[in-house]
Amino acid sequence: MNKIIYKTLILSLILMISCKYQDKKEEITKTEAHKHWSYEGETSPEHWIEIEKNSDCNGTSQSPINIIDINTISVDSAETLKILYTPETVLNKVVNNGHSIQFDFNSGDSISYKNNIYHLKQIHFHESSEHTINGIKYPTEIHLVHQSNSKKITVLSILCMEGQESQLFEFFESFLPIESGQFKTINKTVDLLDLFPEDKSFYSYGGSLTTPPCTENVSWIVFKQPIIISLDEVLKLKNNMPINNYRNEQALNSRKVYYNF
Repeated sequence: MNKIIYKTLILSLILMISCKYQDKKEEITKTEAHKHWSYEGETSPEHWIEIEKNSDCNGTSQSPINIIDINTISVDSAETLKILYTPETVLNKVVNNGHSIQFDFNSGDSISYKNNIYHLKQIHFHESSEHTINGIKYPTEIHLVHQSNSKKITVLSILCMEGQESQLFEFFESFLPIESGQFKTINKTVDLLDLFPEDKSFYSYGGSLTTPPCTENVSWIVFKQPIIISLDEVLKLKNNMPINNYRNEQALNSRKVYYNF
């Protein structure tokens, strides 16, 4: 009888250990299956194509790029871009999505580019800049993301250099800090026209989103003249975002870059 009880106990112990091992194995497998992209380590941009299987991240028309002046094609076409913002753009909310600080806007503001209308959706920030000009990387880059009714995307890129304080930047940063995964409702008006450089000449090219799924067929407009913000503003923004939340430059391949003056 004792032998039967002993064997039963041993069998029960083996089954318990086996179940725990299986649960742990399934937990590890589940974790690996749900890896999310980031800017460092095993989920950094170099590994995005491995993580985001159905993305365009290994495409031939990827962004950002290094813009080299002597290789651009000059065209007198700055009028192809019209910024149709009102002085009272409604800032809906601010989100820390774990990759950047993002400000979302109510519908109403738009741009006209090559006779197509694109509606302002959101702006977000990268530190350091993603695009470079003649190999120069700037402290901050602002992306203003627009989408047409047919779901085509045009992104305006504004590069920032350090200098004097920017009142508009102070306004944006007044809603910080904000923890990763959190948001704050704002519903205040702001004049985004003050964000743009005085010189509206720009570079343009066909590229992609700079974050997964790295969707291609995105029209990029990169203003040549950077705006000026203070070092304190750069640091405050940086302290609320992942370190170095930028993707390195991608191969230009056969694409052409235009300088619109």
